[in-house]
Amino acid sequence: MPAFRPSLLAFLITSLSVQNALAAEADTATQLEPMVVTAPPMSDVLTVTTDPKAPRQPIPAHDGADLLKNIPGFSVIRKGGTDGDPVFRGMAASRLGILLDGEMILGGCGMRMDPPTAYVFPEAYDEVTVLKGPQTVKYGPGNSAGVVMFERAAPDFSTTPVQGEVSLLAGSADRNDQVAHLLAGGQKGYIDLSGTRSDANNYEDGDGNEVHSAYTRWSTNAALGWTPDNDTRIELSGARSDGEARYGDRSMDGAEFDRSNLGLSYEQENISPLFNNVKARIYRNYVDHVMDNYSLRANSGMKMVSNPDRLTKGASLSSTLALSNTTELEIGVDTQRNEHSLRKASSMSGTPDYESLSRVDDMRFASNGIYAELDHRYNAGHSVHAGVRINKDKAEDLRSNKTTSDTDDNNTLRNGFIRYEHQLNSTNRLYAGLGHSERAADYWERSKNPAATSTMMTGMASTFDIDPEKTTQLDIGALHNSKDVQASVSAFYTKHKDYILIETLPEVSAFASNARNIDATSYGAEADSRWEFTPGWNSTATLAWVHGENDSDHRALGQMPPLEARFGLNYDNGLWSAGALWRLVAEQNRVAEGSGNIVGQDIGKSGGFNVFSLNAGYRPLDDMLLTAGIDNLFDVTYAEHISRSGAAIPGYESTTRVNEPGRTLWLKMQWAFK
Repeated sequence: MPAFRPSLLAFLITSLSVQNALAAEADTATQLEPMVVTAPPMSDVLTVTTDPKAPRQPIPAHDGADLLKNIPGFSVIRKGGTDGDPVFRGMAASRLGILLDGEMILGGCGMRMDPPTAYVFPEAYDEVTVLKGPQTVKYGPGNSAGVVMFERAAPDFSTTPVQGEVSLLAGSADRNDQVAHLLAGGQKGYIDLSGTRSDANNYEDGDGNEVHSAYTRWSTNAALGWTPDNDTRIELSGARSDGEARYGDRSMDGAEFDRSNLGLSYEQENISPLFNNVKARIYRNYVDHVMDNYSLRANSGMKMVSNPDRLTKGASLSSTLALSNTTELEIGVDTQRNEHSLRKASSMSGTPDYESLSRVDDMRFASNGIYAELDHRYNAGHSVHAGVRINKDKAEDLRSNKTTSDTDDNNTLRNGFIRYEHQLNSTNRLYAGLGHSERAADYWERSKNPAATSTMMTGMASTFDIDPEKTTQLDIGALHNSKDVQASVSAFYTKHKDYILIETLPEVSAFASNARNIDATSYGAEADSRWEFTPGWNSTATLAWVHGENDSDHRALGQMPPLEARFGLNYDNGLWSAGALWRLVAEQNRVAEGSGNIVGQDIGKSGGFNVFSLNAGYRPLDDMLLTAGIDNLFDVTYAEHISRSGAAIPGYESTTRVNEPGRTLWLKMQWAFK
């Protein structure tokens, strides 16, 4: 298939520049929000915001990772039809913070079958915000790649006391989604209810081969709010979700993804001339995950089941102080505790009875932090932003028969940043920031088994006592926002000290893996542009590139995505819309086989590919939207470079990587009542 070669980089940058240069000659009407989202742009300095309810192309699985994949710089490590792991700028897992209404949630599976985004149901939220790089300290330590926040908006009953929306989606592989949201209230309070369900069978790749990938997911959310006055809001919220998913990359499937949540939040605005606000939150997230090799696939041999769980509790308190008309200071404290336990069983004669077994705690974590973040604006539109955070972090090894059993690892983590933003004129803004992030090893990095000879014989060797990772990053960029053109470019250069590298150990066994500290360097850039060149017509272009180097071993840094670009041509007159999307991905020849992160390791080199897709939309009523699309129009067979290896599953074609879906048709209806 045709490959997208890195030699086209100059052409891509030139095309973005040409859109800017021609913008002055265009005379357009007010721009409309796109009916179908194909490339969310950077809306502010190092910030991308997007509407998770909006139709997207390619159509994502109804989970938090797939929603992010059309944002420049993001990749998703595919495992099946859902529950992939998001990667930003080549950084994955704990380097990328995931927050749900300010709350942290952690999965249980030791092989990342259930990353935090597996428990995210995007259409239950109103906005998703991506903050790039270590350029904030508000949301915890160690977010060296950035932070992704899924958030519900504060209710507004100024127009009607009852509001809501309904969404239905149907597509290839018997895909069918249903979403309902109801919000009712008034001056003194409200109730907020939502539910989602998503179901799909196995999809086919471009060659018509079925991929073990079917899934079913559902969620319910409820919130009860009290608003005694215009400046006060107290909310009690809860959520429950579950699902099952088949995986094409491993010998087990996810039979249960049971999550329960309870949270209480308090917000007070306009307290005094000095104190703008006070915010407090306390929450509990519990994940009960079951994986087995018999309930969702054929199995004539030994039946095995594993049942990890994770309990995460947290609280935060913050306040914003108006030090002057141009200076604000946010100060805050937060705490988080999480415990991981496991039980598992196997049987040759019947279904294993794991539920009668006691859970065994294996690790416990605690983190307490304090931070301050300052924003100062100059009269000319320039601004300085800076922050500092200190966390006390503790991990406990509760396992038996390990060299680190019954030991603690205590660390003081220091995070900080400073950034300058310069407003050149009414349409152009420049920025430069330097950030430092320190991250203690997570559960998955601490639980590797370098001496394992089988799943049962894991050996005594341990990676529990590994040094924290320290990241220092320079971010620079520019934004352009005029009547006809919105464009941005962001670049970064990063030095990683004690980067935690995960690698397989085939010389020991197929079951052995190690975590060790190295020094590394990574750098890259993202760019996006939207040009409305004539009334109703616009073109879009995005570019993402990252380069990683393992300085300690003088080789490539594993799990780096290849150069990628997207080009779009769209028509939208407010009633009808149509669009075409062309995605091009280069080959990746810089690899470190067997080396990577807790989600996956490099498999080998990969070829380039390009995929063409079409979409259309119709708005029959102001509050109703119909959209449709054909993803991968030419039914191309391809796999992402960053992907899990295909597993040998009876009845399915075995592939080097888990192949992406072939031609996919979808139709979506949305109706809002306000």
